[in-house]
Amino acid sequence: MEQYANLRKGEKGAWLSIGAYLFLSAVKLTAGYAGDSEALRADGFNNLSDIIASVAVLIGLRISQRPPDMNHHYGHLRAETVSSLFASFIMGLIGLQVLYSAFVSLLDPAAEAPSLFTAGVAFFSAVIIYAVYRYNLKLSRQINSAAVRAAAYDNRSDALVSIGAGIGIVAAALGAPILDSITAAAVALIILKTAADIFREAAHALTDGFDEEEMETLTFLIKKVPGVLALRDFKGRTHGNLTLVDLTVEVDPALDVVQSHRITEEIERKIHRVNAGCVVHVHIEPHYPEKTRPD
Repeated sequence: MEQYANLRKGEKGAWLSIGAYLFLSAVKLTAGYAGDSEALRADGFNNLSDIIASVAVLIGLRISQRPPDMNHHYGHLRAETVSSLFASFIMGLIGLQVLYSAFVSLLDPAAEAPSLFTAGVAFFSAVIIYAVYRYNLKLSRQINSAAVRAAAYDNRSDALVSIGAGIGIVAAALGAPILDSITAAAVALIILKTAADIFREAAHALTDGFDEEEMETLTFLIKKVPGVLALRDFKGRTHGNLTLVDLTVEVDPALDVVQSHRITEEIERKIHRVNAGCVVHVHIEPHYPEKTRPD
C-alpha cells in the first residue's frame, strides 16, 4: 500500500539525520573540550540527544510498516507518532542537563575565553544540519509523515542553535567569557522548546485530536456535494501518516441504493483532492424536514 511505501521513504530521512548527528556531535564535543567552549559542548550534547531521537523515529517507522494483525486491526501506523513522543522526552532530558551545566558555569565562569576555532566549527555545523532540515522537510511533505516532520523541525532548531553558539563564542572570545555560558543556557532553552512542540503535536494525534481548520475545509466541501442535504456528524483523527474521517450525511429518502452510493463516492473524490491520504467512511441517512421527521 502507498502509506507503507511512504514509510519506507521516511527511513531515508531518519538515516540521514543519524549519520549527520553522529559526525557533528563527535566534532563538536572534541572541539568544545579542546577549545574550552561550554556553548559548543552544549550543542554537541544536543546532537547526542538528536541521535537518540532519530533512532526512535527510525524504529517507529519500521514498526509502522507492519500490516494489520489480530490485535491491531488498523495496523501499526501510530507507532510513528509514539516514536515522536518518546523522542520529545529524550530531548527534554538532555535539555535539562545542558541547562544545569550552563547554570553551573555561570556561577563559576571560565577564566579564559573559548578558542575562535570553536566558533568556526559551530557555523560549519549549522550549514550541514540546515541542509539536512531542507531534505527532511521536503520528504515529510511528500509522504505526510509526522515523525519525519518532527525530525525536520529538530534539524531546524539545531541549525539555529549552532548559529547562536557560534555568535556567543565569538562574543566571548572578544572579551566576555560569560557570554559562552549564557549562550549554552539559550541552547538548552531552545532544546526544551523543540521538545515541548514535538510532544504537543504527538500528544494531540494520540488523543485523536484533529485540526480545526482542516475540519472546516472538509465540512465546506462535503456540504457542496450535490445530493447532500445535511451533514449530521463529522469525526476526524490522524493515524500515523493517514487521516481517518467518519461522516454521517442526510440525503433524499426517495433515492435508491445506487444513487446514494454515488453521492458517497463524490464525497470521497472531493476530500481526496484536498487530502490524498484520507480514508473516508460515509454513513447515509434519510433527510426529513423537522415537521415530517418520523419518530
